[in-house]
Amino acid sequence: MNLGENSRRHIHFFLKWVSGPDVEICCFWGRMYCRSMCFNHWSSEERLDGKTVIITGANTGIGKETARDLARRGARIIMACRDLERAEEAQADILEDTGNENVIIRKLDLSDTRSIRTFADLINKEEKQVNILINNAGIMMCPYSKTADGFEMQLGVNHLGHFLLTYLLLDLIKHSAPARIVVVASVAHTWTGLRLDDINSEQNYDSMKAYGQSKLANVLFAHSLAKRLQGTGVSVFSLHPGVVQSDLWRHQHQCIQVAVKIFRIFTKTTVEGAQTTIYCAVEPGLESQSGGYFRYTLGATLSFT
Repeated sequence: MNLGENSRRHIHFFLKWVSGPDVEICCFWGRMYCRSMCFNHWSSEERLDGKTVIITGANTGIGKETARDLARRGARIIMACRDLERAEEAQADILEDTGNENVIIRKLDLSDTRSIRTFADLINKEEKQVNILINNAGIMMCPYSKTADGFEMQLGVNHLGHFLLTYLLLDLIKHSAPARIVVVASVAHTWTGLRLDDINSEQNYDSMKAYGQSKLANVLFAHSLAKRLQGTGVSVFSLHPGVVQSDLWRHQHQCIQVAVKIFRIFTKTTVEGAQTTIYCAVEPGLESQSGGYFRYTLGATLSFT
């Protein structure tokens, strides 16, 4: 299989990604085990009865596992999804698993501001409260395309769509305080800076850098929003879920997908990948760390501000 320079570079970054803090090697009984075999799920008996949670992209991956966990805790779950067919399948699975019948689906396409505004209008009319908003949905290193409003797709979906959604729901969220906004970012935010002179990557598109830019925007947004919301009772957190076995890799070159499968043992399952999101949504006493960036490492969740 011949590799182009771009594919080699992406594989190099993938290997660097999975060989970082998320895949530290653990020694146990004189033998070496990769980090993913050393995971302990974060454990908490915290309940969310009477709380309303919105999760974008809740029909698959860590979004679905987050919805499943919070449904078990008694929350009203609003699955905000673009693909309604897959959302219905996920909803049925969560209902069967948790017994929580208060799990509903609402249409949301983060690549179209009209869909975002329609969704937000519906939530503001139907819901009395939104206690937790989890901005989870995302797209990673896809071929170049633009949203319905002309933004580069990764920046548009990962950041700008969630930015608008949060803004439109913010009054309801503040009215529901104490409340939390959780932004699923990535360590990819360290890959690049904000290219303000070519924010839509029209002059030069690098799918990896565009993804990193969108994740950097996530982290900066969460940090800035936390400052603006001081004193309102609304806390904001961003996080790196780790390198997760999910369909986020679907747009990658065949060679990269092979590398992902080879190094699968070093990555997290979707259940493991959801733990940091769940922690930020549920753990009591995090209000003092609003604006912080969290990652899960070796059985402990660490905060970076």
